[in-house]
Amino acid sequence: MSAARPLTTLRTIAVIATLPLLTLAACGYGSESKDDDTSKVAAEGKKLSADTVRIGYFPNLTHATALVGDQEGLLQKELGGTKATYSQFNAGPAEIEALNSGSIDIGWIGPSPAINGYSTTDGKGLRIIGGSASGGVKLVVNPDKVTSLKDVKGKKIATPQLGNTQDVAFLNWIAEQGWKVDAQSGKGDVSVVRTDNKITPDAYKSGSIDGAWVPEPTASKLVAEGGKVLLDEADLWPDKKFVITNIIVSQKFLAEHPDVVQAVLRGSVKTNTWINANPDKAKAAANEKLQELSGKPLPADVLDPAWKSIQFTDDPLASTLNTEAAHAVKAGLLKKPKLDGIYDLKPLNKVLTAEGKSTVDDAGLGIK
Repeated sequence: MSAARPLTTLRTIAVIATLPLLTLAACGYGSESKDDDTSKVAAEGKKLSADTVRIGYFPNLTHATALVGDQEGLLQKELGGTKATYSQFNAGPAEIEALNSGSIDIGWIGPSPAINGYSTTDGKGLRIIGGSASGGVKLVVNPDKVTSLKDVKGKKIATPQLGNTQDVAFLNWIAEQGWKVDAQSGKGDVSVVRTDNKITPDAYKSGSIDGAWVPEPTASKLVAEGGKVLLDEADLWPDKKFVITNIIVSQKFLAEHPDVVQAVLRGSVKTNTWINANPDKAKAAANEKLQELSGKPLPADVLDPAWKSIQFTDDPLASTLNTEAAHAVKAGLLKKPKLDGIYDLKPLNKVLTAEGKSTVDDAGLGIK
């Protein structure tokens, strides 16, 4: 197994070429969206250039910047008299469709749908304008059946969906071991069983799978059922960092309302600062929002380890996105995508400079 970045190399891109309508987001659980027009803090103060900004995110811990920013009113506070409304999505394609149709203006989303959305519109639909989270993906196995990495061969391992972020990462990891699996069927030296994250814990309990390569909090749910973390994807990346959640904006909205975009980014940066300074309070706030959205909170034995495995960062970790694309091309899963211009980090860097923080880099994929 290579020690550099091979493991997640394919995670972002494979779906772009073959499965553009599949769930591409890091933790997607379906395709429905839920509108939430309430905000913890009322729109007060000076209105910016738009009356309203419509924000989308996933009800998952890897989107905790948006969860906490919504719950605590930290995004609304920076928007003043411009009202923030929120929609929740359970799949990347649905959020991209909403962005392209004008149903939302800004969104928190995984790398795969961001690249897919950019590529399928010939670079005209969106820009990545900031980072949000890194990590939070693990290979969890039944310790009675799998005691080492080599034991994965011949076992039944679940991934969330054919071609999704974790599925492609696992397929790439399998190839790095010298094993062979047919990507479409999942059959080969390892049986890759595509299983919705919502039912993966039950599949594990029933014994129909021997483990799973999944995002949080599904990974910690499996551990709570007796599973063991065999591999943390972060360990396969330099500095243990790789992009799992970005912030995107429609190019139209960015051009027409740059002040609103900058206010949302300022709210995101301040939210991440608060999260990292107050991890316990932030974790509780995220769980409170999840309870509001789903009807029940995550139990402590799931929430606590899941939270610890995610790093919240303003840096979009552009070099990891670029690496993922390059490896996907090398693997023959994708014709070389035109990713130049996918990033516009100028608004974010203005915010970071104003906050006394270090600026971030677009790895050569920014607008010229």
